[in-house]
Amino acid sequence: MGGLDSSVGSGFAPWPRGRGFETQPSTVRAPTGWGEITKAYRKLAKKWHPDMHKKAKAKEEANQMFLKIANAYEILRDEQQRSDYDYMLDNPDEYYAHYYRYYRTRVAPKVDVRLVIAVTITVISVVQYYGAWSNYNSALDYLCKDQKYRIRATEIAKSEGLISANRKRKGKSKEEVREEEEATIRKIIEEKMDIRGGYSKPKATDVLWVQLVLLPYHIVLYIAWWARWIWRFNIKREEYGEEEKLYLIRKFMRLSQAQFDAQEDHEIEEFLEQELWIKENFTEWKQQKDEEMKSKLAESARYKMYRRYMKKGGAGQISFGPD
Repeated sequence: MGGLDSSVGSGFAPWPRGRGFETQPSTVRAPTGWGEITKAYRKLAKKWHPDMHKKAKAKEEANQMFLKIANAYEILRDEQQRSDYDYMLDNPDEYYAHYYRYYRTRVAPKVDVRLVIAVTITVISVVQYYGAWSNYNSALDYLCKDQKYRIRATEIAKSEGLISANRKRKGKSKEEVREEEEATIRKIIEEKMDIRGGYSKPKATDVLWVQLVLLPYHIVLYIAWWARWIWRFNIKREEYGEEEKLYLIRKFMRLSQAQFDAQEDHEIEEFLEQELWIKENFTEWKQQKDEEMKSKLAESARYKMYRRYMKKGGAGQISFGPD
């Protein structure tokens, strides 16, 4: 391992100079500990500090040597740079490789890539978590304002004695009574109503950090599930259960689990009644839905206006040439 030569006064050794790493004849290749390097640096820095010299020429020479000492110390105190320097001494012919290592050390960012990745994942997780809560609260606000859900929640509150038919309460203003009723209605909607899909109540397992930690576990579960599927339905030819049927339907529809969970219960019942887990049935059902959508669009006044607009040429083209 390279080290500082505290016994040589004219210049010691390891520093990057010019376009690559260069050495002086006084380079020392003895195994040197960090304490010895620090001790040698302090001794040489004290000797070559510009303030220790009075004459202008001696001060200039001392300043140059002091910069070299500081540069060498910076190299030796860094394990990566020290390793690169030792490699240069062992392989002096690899000129361009030394170029690369030198500029990699000087130009490359000093921040640990692992730290950058960890901070990025943390930021994404925080934004993801608070975004999910924002969506959930937006869904609650909508349900609290919707008359159908509001009336239903009010009836539940009255039946449970949470809201009194007599709105007058001793010691409370009308505004306070109204705020209490709003809080009660919101709490009932939150407890009783099943909010699904992308607006469902956030869970810790939905956060990116937790998902990454649990990724090996989920991979094992998926492999076990896939092997079970192959064994039961491809080899043994068992009939699908309701869970397997719904999985196939969701797969054919190309919906995520959250999107499929957002479907109404009567729609799920319809999917099962029409046996949409069978590919042929699903294809026929999809064609029917596409035809119905085209018919609705054809009857839509806005769609008719759009079609007439496009027949006339759509948006005018911009021309920069002569008319």
